[in-house]
Amino acid sequence: MQKTPSLPSPVAASALLLIALAMGAIFKFIVRHQPLENYVPEFIALMLLAGTLYLAAVYVVQRYKCGPAGLLVILGASVVFRLFFLSLSPTLSNDVYRYQWEGRIVRAGINPYRVYPAMPGLRWAENANHPIKTGRTIPTLYPPLTEAAYASVGTIAGYKRLFTALDLAIVALILFLLAATRQPLQQVLVYAWNPAVLISFAESGHNDSLALVLLLASIIFIIKRRGPLSIAFLSLSFLSKLFPLFLLPAFLKRSRWSYAGIFGGLALLGYVPFLRAREHLFRGLSDFAAGWENNDSLFRLLRLAGNSKPQAELVAGVFLLGLVFYVLKARLEPFHAGLVTLAGLLFLSPNAFPWYFTWIVPFLCFVPSLPLLLITVTCVLGYSPVISYAAGGLYKNSTIMLILEYLPVFVWLAYELATRFRLHEEG
Repeated sequence: MQKTPSLPSPVAASALLLIALAMGAIFKFIVRHQPLENYVPEFIALMLLAGTLYLAAVYVVQRYKCGPAGLLVILGASVVFRLFFLSLSPTLSNDVYRYQWEGRIVRAGINPYRVYPAMPGLRWAENANHPIKTGRTIPTLYPPLTEAAYASVGTIAGYKRLFTALDLAIVALILFLLAATRQPLQQVLVYAWNPAVLISFAESGHNDSLALVLLLASIIFIIKRRGPLSIAFLSLSFLSKLFPLFLLPAFLKRSRWSYAGIFGGLALLGYVPFLRAREHLFRGLSDFAAGWENNDSLFRLLRLAGNSKPQAELVAGVFLLGLVFYVLKARLEPFHAGLVTLAGLLFLSPNAFPWYFTWIVPFLCFVPSLPLLLITVTCVLGYSPVISYAAGGLYKNSTIMLILEYLPVFVWLAYELATRFRLHEEG
């Protein structure tokens, strides 16, 4: 969407300020209701309201020039929003308590790929106030660089601060990339004010910001035509979270295929300290893949079509490979390639927790897509299982909530694809 001068930049900046004040009031109201796990319906409703305001703010920055004052509002509000959520206990997800357990294990010199919380003699590593409830018989599924991050911090508040600091570093890198690609700096709002991002890092302390900051650094080196450094940082991103692996073909095509050795060599080097785990090295990942299916969309449709989980995984894998091949054939630039590949991965995956959708938000600053922007707002419905889980029930998705979360997005995507196909045929 092109900028238009029909609205003076001071007016546009004032509009952003009003939206920021309204979002801040919502977040302040959320903060007053603790613990959040006891107010999940209210939390979801308020975050959807904040998401609506966020979409209005995105409309402003995509359509109008906001000037330096507008950028100041964007950056100032992004810090304030995060400070609101940093004060909360991470009750929407208990992953951070697993991070703490693994950090203590690594600091004690124990290989996290060989042990799990239910193993005798390791109860000392759990947080006494928050014992680990899920995955107690599963070794770690996190890569080595993330394990190093866990070992560097000792407290829950420390994890939240670390991954929020990396989240703010992402904001800085997006500003750098916008300047490098000569796009308006105000488009950083798409990431900086995104509700899914705020909840994932500042409230829950999820680790995905580590992989994302390294992934954006990789893109910077692509733009600077420094292929070896780009692939090296992509490998470091992979050593933080595994999803960047699916971007490797597109990034190699932008540099040299021979640089695959750099990626593989660094990845192997990262795992060297843990190789004594042998066949257990990826057991946690395989156990998680076999036992979990949460907040999925297209994968669930494959299952409803009568496929077993292995069959559905095979079909989803074929579709994903086809998408990677399309990205290569179309020679999509890095931002577009990243958005298409990661969105496809999320929709085809058997697990698409709300915080996973933070993976696509940085790319939306450069490649606008209203349907994909919408899913980063509606994904808050993916927290609805916390309602029954907090009451001692199962962590299970509601069909109605999944329909509300995904159906508008897929209808919109289908309409956009149909429109593009029609225009292509007419052209």
